[in-house]
Amino acid sequence: MPSRDATTHWEGGLQKGTGHVTLDSSNAGQFDVSFPTRTGNPDGQTSPEELIAAAHSSCLAMNLSGTLEAAGYSPTSIDVSAEVTLGPDPKGGFHLSGIAITLSAVVDGLDEAKFAELAQTAKDTCPVSKALTGTTITLDASLTK
Repeated sequence: MPSRDATTHWEGGLQKGTGHVTLDSSNAGQFDVSFPTRTGNPDGQTSPEELIAAAHSSCLAMNLSGTLEAAGYSPTSIDVSAEVTLGPDPKGGFHLSGIAITLSAVVDGLDEAKFAELAQTAKDTCPVSKALTGTTITLDASLTK
């Protein structure tokens, strides 16, 4: 399986310094980061938490699609939102204090109970969910008609 990479160049201290993240594997983008915008107003900059949210939402959308297909269903559409929260760590510093996943899907021939079961399976088997096992991840899944 392939690996993917990104790099960050940082200059200065934590409060006044700035960084520049480059998505190297895909060359899909370059993004500015700073600690003040990470913990306050984003002001057009990204953050590690936003990048994790993007990774989690895209991974879960793919994983749910595969989980539904393996169970014999063909999804028409899947929308996934991930909200990653940064908070103080009781042990010092910061940690990801929670990830709230909201997803909805249009899947013909599937009832709410079976959809909830398959959505939970997809969340639990998503590679990004597995990588973030130290963080509380909640799931709000709804089937849209």
